[in-house]
Amino acid sequence: MPIYDYECSQCGHFEWVQKITAEPLTVCPHCGGKVYRQISRNVGIIFKGSGFYVTDNRKTGSQKESGNTPSTDKKVS
Repeated sequence: MPIYDYECSQCGHFEWVQKITAEPLTVCPHCGGKVYRQISRNVGIIFKGSGFYVTDNRKTGSQKESGNTPSTDKKVS
């Protein structure tokens, strides 16, 4: 369940855990004052799927970690 930020007009700021489908709070559970829901600042990012890891983070099979790659130059005698 997400955590919502609220601001009470009497006692200040508080956080509240509730379902997305639940109605927003209108009364502070601490003092009974009027509350206003704040726009959330904490956004979770989830990287799922094959695109992020394969294209951005993983080394391809043709790259070698030691740096020893076969030379394509031919020696001329």
